[in-house]
Amino acid sequence: MPDTPRNLLIEFLSDLEQTAILWQLALLAVCMAVAWGMNGLLKRRYLGPEGASRVGLGGVHRVALPLFALLLVLLGRSLLRNWHSVNLLNIVVPLLFAWMLISLVVYALRQVFSPSSWLHGSERFIAMAVWAGFALHLTGLLPEILEAMDHLGFRVGKQQISLLMILSGVFSILVTMLGAMWLGRVLESKIMSAANLELNLRVVLSKLTRAVLVVLGILVALPLVGIDITVLSVFGGALGVGIGFGLQKIASNYVSGFIILLDRSIHPGDVLTVDGRFGKVSQLTARYLVLQSTDGTESIIPNETLVSSTVVNHTYTNRQIRIGIPVQVSYQSDLQRAMEIMKQAASNQPRVLADPEAKVYLKSFGDNGIDLELGIWINDPEQGQLNLCSDINMEIWRKFQEANIEIPYPQRDIRIINAQQAPGFSP
Repeated sequence: MPDTPRNLLIEFLSDLEQTAILWQLALLAVCMAVAWGMNGLLKRRYLGPEGASRVGLGGVHRVALPLFALLLVLLGRSLLRNWHSVNLLNIVVPLLFAWMLISLVVYALRQVFSPSSWLHGSERFIAMAVWAGFALHLTGLLPEILEAMDHLGFRVGKQQISLLMILSGVFSILVTMLGAMWLGRVLESKIMSAANLELNLRVVLSKLTRAVLVVLGILVALPLVGIDITVLSVFGGALGVGIGFGLQKIASNYVSGFIILLDRSIHPGDVLTVDGRFGKVSQLTARYLVLQSTDGTESIIPNETLVSSTVVNHTYTNRQIRIGIPVQVSYQSDLQRAMEIMKQAASNQPRVLADPEAKVYLKSFGDNGIDLELGIWINDPEQGQLNLCSDINMEIWRKFQEANIEIPYPQRDIRIINAQQAPGFSP
C-alpha cells in the first residue's frame, strides 16, 4: 500500500537521523548538476539566436531545466530505493513537477499574449495556485478537499454537476486552448518566415492554421468536460441563423478578407487610396485593413469596403508614381529660364527619379499668367508627397527671386470711359 503524503513527511523527519538522507542528498545534487549541464548544452546548441528561430522554441530552456531534473530524480529514485529509503526524493519529485508546470504555463502565456499588467498578475496567480496545491498534497489535505468539492454540486436532469467537475472542465479548456494558441503562434511564425512563399499566401496559411488549431482545441476540450460533440450541430444551426440575420457584415468581412489575401490584389506595404484616405497598408487581417497615413493616423477599414468599392493601389504593379506640381509665371518673365529652374529644382531632390526624368510642361495661358506644370516621378509613395512638393516649391521660389521671375497674382484694371459725362463727376 503506497505511503500517504503525511507519512512521507513523518518518515522524512525520521530519515534525518540516518545515513539514507546523505545518499539522497548526494543523488539529488548529482541530478541537479547533470540537469544544469544538459540544459546549458541544449541552450547553446539548439536554442541560441539562430537555433531558436530554427525550431521556434526560444526560451524553452526555462522549462527544460526542471524537466531534466525531474526525469533524472525519478530514475535515481527507482535505483536507490533498492538499498535505502527515498522519502526525501518522494517530496522532491512533486516539487520539481510543480516547478516544471509553473515554468511551462508562464512560458506559454508569454508566447501567446503580449506583455501587460494582467499577464503578470496571471503568472503570480498560477504560481500561487500550483504551490498551494503542492503544499496541500504534502500535508495530505488535497484528497480530502477534492472529495469535498466532488460532493458539493447540483443536479441538472440526470447529470450530477459538482464543483470539482466545473473546475476540472475549466482547467481542461484553458490548458487545451492555451496549447492550441501556443502551437498556432509557433506555426504562424514559421510560416511568416518562409521567404519562398508569397506574402499574402503566408498570411492566409497562418490565419487558417490558427483557426484550425483553435477549432481542434475546442473539439478536444469539450469531451474532457463531458459535453457531447453532437451538440455542436445545434450550435452550428444557431450560428447559421445568426449569420443570416445579424452577423452578415461580420461574415462578409471575413470572406472578403480571404478573397483579398488569395487574389493578391492588396499586400502589406502597398500604398492605397480608399474613400479619400491615403496611406500605407500597415496590417492586413482576416476582418479589416489598417491604413497608416503620412500624418501618423491609422484608419481601420473593413474588408467588405475594399471588395465593394474602388480602391486606388499606387503600388499594385509598379511603385513609381507621377506627381504634378503647378506653377504660374507672369507674361513678362523669361519662360525658358523659369522652366529650367523648375527642372533643376526637381533634380536636386534625392527622392525624384532620374528615369523617368522630370519634365516641365506649358499647360495653358491663364488670365493672370502662364500656367506651367512640373512632372516628377518617385518610387517611395509611402514617404508622402506634401513634404517633397514643399521642398521643391521652396527652391523654385528662391531661384525665381534670384532670376527676377515673377509669380503673378490676380490683378484687375478699371477703366472709366467718358468720365466727365458721368453723373456726379467732379474734377
